[in-house]
Amino acid sequence: MRAELSAVGVHELKTAEEVDQAFEASKGKTMLLIVNSVCGCAAAMARPAVRMSMQADALPDMFTTVFAGQDLEATFRARELMAGLPPSSPSMFLIQDGEPVFALERRHIEGRTGSAIATDLVNAYQHFCGKSEVEAPSATEDSAEGENPVSSTFRSIL
Repeated sequence: MRAELSAVGVHELKTAEEVDQAFEASKGKTMLLIVNSVCGCAAAMARPAVRMSMQADALPDMFTTVFAGQDLEATFRARELMAGLPPSSPSMFLIQDGEPVFALERRHIEGRTGSAIATDLVNAYQHFCGKSEVEAPSATEDSAEGENPVSSTFRSIL
């Protein structure tokens, strides 16, 4: 479960100190933080989605992960640094300049395909990491039909 991400270059954060260092290093950069877990939706959807998304043209500067249920100190510290976001495993957060700007929580992962989740990640990468003119993601999920061309599972926390 760990090797699926570390084998493709995702850096494991196993201590609170490593999480602090990663957040500090992400200042002036973008970082994808994956909260990995042992559940089926992490194995069947979340981890494959991360691997697929890494084929995009625009990518975060850093890919990192904490493992919920195993690296408790690191996971707790990562969640502390993202105050206001509910704990969710698996989940993925795009961090820009040390602050979360995009979140995919478990509810956005469960019951979806890895390719659909990868598309959400790639759209976020294009908006926050790339130079393309992608429309900013909506701040709400409950917009009227036709108003928001972005998938309802795409949640920006701006």
